[in-house]
Amino acid sequence: MIEKFSRWKLGNFTIFHCRNTFGVCGLLFLLFLYIFWTSSEGVKLYEAVSDTETISICNVNLQDYRKFNQRISSWPMIYFVTPTYPRREQIAELTRLGQTLMHIPNLHWIVADDVDTCNNYLDFIIKDFGIPYTHISSPMPDIYRSKNTIPRGVANRRAALSWIRNNNIRSGVLYFGDDDNTFSLRLFTEIRSTKRVSMFPVGLIGKYGVSAPIVKNGRVVGFFDSWPAKRQWPVDMAGFAVNLEYLSHHPNATMPYKAGYEEDEFLKSINLTIDEIEPKANNCTEIFVWHTQTTKVKASVIKIDDNVIESDKTSLGPLLKHLNSMGISHPSSTSGVNAEIIKNGKMRPISTLF
Repeated sequence: MIEKFSRWKLGNFTIFHCRNTFGVCGLLFLLFLYIFWTSSEGVKLYEAVSDTETISICNVNLQDYRKFNQRISSWPMIYFVTPTYPRREQIAELTRLGQTLMHIPNLHWIVADDVDTCNNYLDFIIKDFGIPYTHISSPMPDIYRSKNTIPRGVANRRAALSWIRNNNIRSGVLYFGDDDNTFSLRLFTEIRSTKRVSMFPVGLIGKYGVSAPIVKNGRVVGFFDSWPAKRQWPVDMAGFAVNLEYLSHHPNATMPYKAGYEEDEFLKSINLTIDEIEPKANNCTEIFVWHTQTTKVKASVIKIDDNVIESDKTSLGPLLKHLNSMGISHPSSTSGVNAEIIKNGKMRPISTLF
C-alpha cells in the first residue's frame, strides 16, 4: 500500500514533466505501470483490519527534511499518533500541532483521518512540515456512527496500532496526541525514556480541570479525575505513553469502540499493573499537555481542604498549586466540586491518602 501511493505520485510527476516529449517518457511510464501491476507483492487500496474496518495507507515518508533538527541516533523514536476528522478547524489545528512537532527530533507522526479515501490536501499539509510521517485513511465503521455517544478516534488509533504491528516496529515509544491538544516540548523529553508505561497529568479535563495520577513516595497510588465511571485506569488519552517493546509482548492489545472507556480498556489489554507505572512530570506535579478545545470554559473551583494543598506528602498539593497559578482551576476550602480520589475504580475521600 505504501508503494502504491508513492508510485501514483511518481506517475503524475512523470506525465507533468514529459508531456512535451511523450514518446520516450510515455514508453518509460508504460513500462513502469507494467512492472507495478505485475509485482509479486500486489497492491490493495484497502487493508481489512476486521470484517467491518478498513484502512488505507495514504503516504509514508521516512526522511527527515527539517534543516534545523537532526536525528539523534541514541534516542528512541516517538511514534506520535493523531486521530483526526474533517471539520472547519481540522487544518488549523493540525497546522498548530505540526509546528510543535517540528521541534522534536526522532519523531514519526502517524496521522489517521476518519475518511473513506485519502485527502491529498491533508497529505500536502503534513508533508510540508518535513517530519517523518505516515498518513492513514481510517474511516469509522458505519455501525458506530449511529450510537448516542460516538466513539470518535477509535478506528484511527486502531489503524495506527495495525500499521505499527504490520511493520514490526518493536522499539520506541507510542503516544496518542489529539489534534486539538496543546503540548509543551518538555513532554517529549519526559516520555522518550518510557520503559513500560509512563503517566502524567493532563490539564483542562473535567470538573477538576485536570486528570492525573497521584504519586506518593515516588509511586502511583491512585488517580485524581472527576469522572470515575468504575474505570480501573481513569486517565486521559494524552496522559500516558507506552514502550513499544513492552507493547509487543501483548499482540492482542486493542482499543474498544466504547466511548469513555478507550483508555481504560486499552491499558487493561496490556495487563498493566499499578506498580509498573512510571510517573513523569516531576512526580505528576506539573502539566506538560492540555486538553484544549475551541470552546471557552470557566476555570474549575475544587473544594478541598487547605491542609491537602499545603502538604508535600503526595503530588496532589503541588499539582493543584500549579493549576491555580496557570488559572486552570482554583482550590477552595468552602465551595466548588468536592475533591475525591479514585482507587480500584471507586471514589474515595482525599483523607485516605494520609
